[in-house]
Amino acid sequence: MSEISVIIPTYRRTSDLRRCLLALMNQIRGPDEILIVVRDTDDETRLFLEQEAALCEPLRIITVMEPGQVAALNAGLRFARGEIVSITDDDAAPRNDWLLRIENHFARDPLLGGIGGRDWIPGESYCNDGRVYTVGKVQWFGRVVGNHHLGEGEPRTVDFLKGANMSYRRGAIENIWFHSRLRGAGAQVNNDMEFSMAVKRAGWKLLYDPAVAIDHYPASRFDEDQRNTFNKNAMHNRVHNETFVLLSNFDKFRRIVFMIWMLAIGTISSPGLLQWMRLLFIEPKLANWKWMAALSGTMDGYRTWRAYAEEQPVKKRGVIS
Repeated sequence: MSEISVIIPTYRRTSDLRRCLLALMNQIRGPDEILIVVRDTDDETRLFLEQEAALCEPLRIITVMEPGQVAALNAGLRFARGEIVSITDDDAAPRNDWLLRIENHFARDPLLGGIGGRDWIPGESYCNDGRVYTVGKVQWFGRVVGNHHLGEGEPRTVDFLKGANMSYRRGAIENIWFHSRLRGAGAQVNNDMEFSMAVKRAGWKLLYDPAVAIDHYPASRFDEDQRNTFNKNAMHNRVHNETFVLLSNFDKFRRIVFMIWMLAIGTISSPGLLQWMRLLFIEPKLANWKWMAALSGTMDGYRTWRAYAEEQPVKKRGVIS
């Protein structure tokens, strides 16, 4: 039996964290260690953990000085001892067979580097009623299809996993870390995509199984990236990160195609020129702001990738097919 470490980065969400820890204590196959990564300034969470430590053995508290999810996750990876490293959010509640199913997947397939599953969002019927098979894919021209909260059907290979519900074989991530060039004051959106794609680029298989499930209660964030509201800095950072990640994984031809598509067309959430014209009718007050944030994020992501690529030794990079 492999040892399993569960990493939970958290910041000032003690009621959510309590629900998550109770769910982990209710696992059929319990965790061998739980690593809670806490900011040095987060006295609220530290006090909670001191009072509730007996609730969630075996618990380890990791303190970080640097803000942001990337620093927290890297600290968790550094101290995790398990052969399997599972990552979830403090506002998630893994279902009681979560770790058992994860362990079984890794035991069955020695080529499996990472496994993820569905995150059910209670109270949102569009998620609970959705029937989607395409999950975690990057189309050839660069459009990203997530849908991790909607996937149904049999386990299938994917291009990337979602941070609220992803687990890795220790041997697959021995030399992989969450990337410090990603932007954002707190959540640093797309850090999960960057990390999981790095695992696939290293030659490992990524799998999505809807039965490896958690319940997800998306909570407030303590930075500019608030869910379901527009903030130009948050959008700039999200597009920057996505651009950087995809350019890092594409060959030269796909980089050119992606940049043309992103600037000329884009998506409704990251508009290029054509999607901006569409937004003028859908959200006339925000259309210009969203287009400018997407444009600046795309170009800034390109510049970050160029600077990073120039620092790397010349070698053939893996390409997602």
